[in-house]
Parts: sequence; C-alpha cells; structure tokens
Amino acid sequence: MLSWNVSWNDQEKVLNITPSDSSLAPTPTLAVLGFKRQLVYHLHFWAFVAVAPLVLVQWKQDHYVLSGLLLLFCLNALLVLAFLRLRGRYFLKGRLFPLLAVVCAAYSTSINGHAGLYWAYPAAAALFFLLPLNEATVSNVIFVLIMAVVSFVKFPEADFWRITFSLGLTCLFAGIFAWLVGKLQQELTRLATTDPLTGCLNRSQLSDVLNSQIQMRERYDRISSLVLLDLDYFKSINDQWGHLAGDKVLKEMALRLRKRLRENDKLFRIGGEEFMIVLPETGEHDAHTLTHQLLAGISDKPFLDNISVSASASVAEVSRGETWSVWLNRADQALYEAKSRGRNQVINAGRPEPANSPEPDGEIPDPITS
Repeated sequence: MLSWNVSWNDQEKVLNITPSDSSLAPTPTLAVLGFKRQLVYHLHFWAFVAVAPLVLVQWKQDHYVLSGLLLLFCLNALLVLAFLRLRGRYFLKGRLFPLLAVVCAAYSTSINGHAGLYWAYPAAAALFFLLPLNEATVSNVIFVLIMAVVSFVKFPEADFWRITFSLGLTCLFAGIFAWLVGKLQQELTRLATTDPLTGCLNRSQLSDVLNSQIQMRERYDRISSLVLLDLDYFKSINDQWGHLAGDKVLKEMALRLRKRLRENDKLFRIGGEEFMIVLPETGEHDAHTLTHQLLAGISDKPFLDNISVSASASVAEVSRGETWSVWLNRADQALYEAKSRGRNQVINAGRPEPANSPEPDGEIPDPITS
C-alpha cells in the first residue's frame, strides 16, 4: 500500500508528527510520511502483542523451532518500533517481516494444521501496508505458492483448493486496494503541491526545492540559480479585460515558460502574477541569458487576441553558507530594482558579502572608508 518514494531519512523531520497533527508538517510529502510512520509503527506493535503469547504456547506444546521463529518475529517487531521511536528509521526497511511471516505461517500450518493456517491471511494483507507495492506483490506470490505446497501435503485435495484460492483472492483484493490507495495518495499530493490554475508548483514545495539546491552547492559545489519573474501592470489587465482574461493570461504565461525550460527545472507560481524558476546546474550568466529569452517570448507575441504583456525579472545564483530565505530575498530585492528601473528587464542579484571577512595581510583599514 505504501510506496516509499521519499527517503526514510526525511522521517527525521516528522518524528513528532502524528495523524492528529500531521497538518503541521512543513510539506504535504512530509505529512504523508508522518501517517506512514504511524501506520508501520502500529502494525508492528499489534503484531508483537498478538504473536508474543504464542511463543510460550508453542514452547509448552514442545514446538521449539516454531517458538524460536516466533521469538525472532517479535524481536524484529521490537527493533522496528525502537528504530522508529529513537532514530526515525525503518529497520531494514521492513524486509524481515515478510520473510519471518512466510516461514512462521508455513511451518505452523505444517505442524498445527488449520490453527496455523489462520495466521497466513492477516500476514499476507499486512505486507501491502509495510512494503512497496512491487515488493509486496512478489512476496505474496511466493507466500501463496509456499502455502499451496504445504496445504497440498497437509490437507485433503478439496481443502487444498479452498485454501489456495481464498488466500490468493485475499492477496489480490488487498493488492488492488493498495494500488488504488497509492493512486489516490499521488493525486492528493499533486493537488496539494500544485497551483490549480496554471499547474505550476505552489509555495508548499518551495523550501524543500531550494534547500535541495543549497545542499548540492554545499556538498558537491554544484551551482544553481533561481529566477523571479513578475508580470508588469497585471492589475490593469484584470481591470480592463476582466479576471477571466487575466486567468487565461496566467495560464498562457505558464505554458510559454515551460516550453523554454528543461525537464529538471522547477516552475513555481508564488503569487498572483509572480513566478519563480529554479535552474539546477545553471550559473548566473546562463540563467541571465535564459531569462532575457523568456522575457522576449512574453513581450513579442500578444496574449489572447490583443493583450500585450511584459515582465520584469531577477536572477540569483546560490552562494555558499546562505539559507533558502536569504537566497530568495536577494532575488526579491533584485526584482524590486528591476521594477523601479522601468520594468521589462532583468537584474542580477548581488552576491552576499561574507561575514567578518579578514582584512588583507599587512594593511590597516582606512577609518574613513571602512
């Protein structure tokens, strides 16, 4: 059911998020991770509660091997709970659960008959909640095959067919449900992270995207730039042609921008008529050239029938040691300057001055100019 597309290292950001307060998560992605963490936590907790007494039951019945396997299952559950609680990580990404569940259910069925078989059904369904859909599907196919072999050996032929088909259908229904829920999750995330009018990313993803570019700069010295672009006198378009026309201009604006951007570039709508573009692996000079081309593509061809539009823009290359808010603020200040200079132009943001920069050796600062 759960597609772990985001690294479990990101769980460190949501360690204290529970389903009741997941709305406080900084992004929709982290909110989803918060719910996933709680789901995994509770499934392992209640699996431990249900299986732990069976360790003693099987031991008293002289089933020492099964008792040992169930003990390993409980220890794995405890490790998962401890890692989630203390480190915010999924112990071995949950891959011990299907292995131990298959072995325990199959072996228990072989020695206990129907009493062991009953545990196969919740175990098969649980796999879709604990593993990615592809892994859960493969695990359950193997699970059903093993249980079919055990049932063929242990039970009459009529029971063998009932067990095989009922367990197979349980896995099929659980898999379909998991697939549909995964699709729903993706759609809800898309709706929460995109602007409904233009289809651009919205502000909910802004800090994550900028922080990722800052990390690439700090760790690997890979540059990136952001562009702020604001339509000039957009209010007059709404006043003269109406808000419907203004919406059409914004949608066309987003389409024109996308045509000039690469697949890994990120286009945001961060205000009424203000857009932001994140350009990975792009320095200030190349970003400036691209932005000039974008402005020309906006102003050269009228929007709709006869609505002429221009835009002002700023370019800021990420610098070492700055936060995403400082980076964005530099671009914002440059955009303000572009508008104050007459609009329809691009201004490059100034580089941040290093704090406490040392004076050159052997020189004494001039008290008048310093």
